[in-house]
Amino acid sequence: MSRDHETERRARAPGSRFATTHWSIVVAARGERTTAARQALATLCEAYWYPLYAYVRRRGYAAADAQDLTQAFFAALLEKQYLRTADRERGRLRSFLLTALKRFVSKQWARAHTLKRGGAHSPVPLDPRSGETRYALEPSHDWTPERLYERRWALTLLEQVMARLRRKYADDGKAELFDHLKAFLTGQSGAPSYRQVACDLDTTEGAVKVAVHRLRRRYRELLRSEIAHTVADPQDAEDELRLLLAALRGEEL
Repeated sequence: MSRDHETERRARAPGSRFATTHWSIVVAARGERTTAARQALATLCEAYWYPLYAYVRRRGYAAADAQDLTQAFFAALLEKQYLRTADRERGRLRSFLLTALKRFVSKQWARAHTLKRGGAHSPVPLDPRSGETRYALEPSHDWTPERLYERRWALTLLEQVMARLRRKYADDGKAELFDHLKAFLTGQSGAPSYRQVACDLDTTEGAVKVAVHRLRRRYRELLRSEIAHTVADPQDAEDELRLLLAALRGEEL
């Protein structure tokens, strides 16, 4: 049995934990019109649209054209026929989207340009102002579109993880604690000391160290969970994590 067929079988198995990953749902249902698959793909695209937009901008397209092209790509992607016929690496959402976008940019620009700004329904909500603000801060040195895409994908994934983690703390009534401790996750310069945080929270250094330990553990759990949403096979999650860390270091994948 091929890996693709095994992936489909496992994703469709009743009660399978494997079926809870977003990209596995799409892969398993790529030949069918299923609401779950369409919603899963739309959710993933909404979360990860900016790396694709940055790729198109780095290819030399103006902001307005990049917005049109990215939105048209999503419209085509969410059609069953396009998803079925795309020649892709089905195992990883990151690889699939870049391969599919490259083909779309190369072969369908004229068609994509017919999607006028503000005219057609947007299948995935984009924030062009936010996209341009973020793109203006991208490295100006000679990074290829592919390299920028991989780094932006990794950073977007980490942003998703941080947002999920803060929501969990907020749900527990601990948003203030998270805001004080998050600097210990990012390793940013100027991070406060345990003593300073303990003073701010009116607690002990020991309690802060325990809280940081728990925060890091939950962060690692959510990081692996988020990566699992973007790979069809959970066995690929660790390798995907390694590749994303390499992208953050500026290495070419």
